[in-house]
Amino acid sequence: MRILIIGGTAFVGRHIAQAAVDGGHDVTLFHRGTTGSDLFPQATHLLGDRDADLSALADGTWDATIDVCAYFPRQVRSLAEALLPRGGRPVLVSSVSAYKVPLPWGYHETAPLADCTDPDAEFVTPENYGGLKAECERAFSETYGPQALVIRPTYVVGPHDHSHRLTWWVDRLARGGTVLAPGRPEDPIQVIDARDQATWTIGLVERSVTGAFHAVSPAPPFGFGQMLEVIAAEVAPGGTKLVWVDTDFLLAEGVDGEALPLWNAGDANEANANSADPAAALATGLAPRPLRETVADIRSADRAPEGPPAGVGISAEREGQLLARWAARTGG
Repeated sequence: MRILIIGGTAFVGRHIAQAAVDGGHDVTLFHRGTTGSDLFPQATHLLGDRDADLSALADGTWDATIDVCAYFPRQVRSLAEALLPRGGRPVLVSSVSAYKVPLPWGYHETAPLADCTDPDAEFVTPENYGGLKAECERAFSETYGPQALVIRPTYVVGPHDHSHRLTWWVDRLARGGTVLAPGRPEDPIQVIDARDQATWTIGLVERSVTGAFHAVSPAPPFGFGQMLEVIAAEVAPGGTKLVWVDTDFLLAEGVDGEALPLWNAGDANEANANSADPAAALATGLAPRPLRETVADIRSADRAPEGPPAGVGISAEREGQLLARWAARTGG
């Protein structure tokens, strides 16, 4: 198949591109050329900016187009205008953030999408991200109808993850000692290895599967404590100890879900976001690897020298201060 990937050089798109190449497909990557230009020499690289210049897509015909980086509905529409009818089967990588909150425990793909208060927004913020993703899906569905394939992941993790969310916990537990664990052990969490999502997505394209699917693992219930225990079992030295610290205390100390990645920071609206039902995806071939394997691969992978983005994670000094204050408060 001739597969066009919008993006394809940074994490999610990179792994999808790798899966497509591994599957023997003729791959074209449309990207800005700012990252990953040296990746996939066997692929065709078309350079452009989806917000300003789609002229590189003026020629060519593809059997499928996979869009991994649509954040605004206008991007969905402009890409369709540039490609129709040459783009083949349309695939949109969206997010479970596209759902209206609060969500029921174990929700399905039929849950209602979020409202979008500003579909013409110029910038993505934590407040408008979900609504914009929902509006992207609406534009996608209106454009492609029953041909549309939508992938909705929770947190995508694995090697080359530039967000460093799970990576931060892997590195923290690998240092050992007393580890601050936020909230409650039973707080739900779901992740998906980018490589498993990628292989499965290409398989759906090959079989012309349509519809919307959760890319999540494992099926609920699975708690934050279980996730940390899996990580610790793989990388933590002997004597590592988790200390669970109350959400209200952390919020009062100015700690948020960036400082302690993947934590919902007590957001009641997000409480069940990581309890999505993966049954439909599993029935179509999604095969998540054990989380411990993902952890091992993250730990052994080459890292970007600049480390995690600003604001992701807390310093050892800050963690120690918080643990000391929590111990003084609880008599621990």
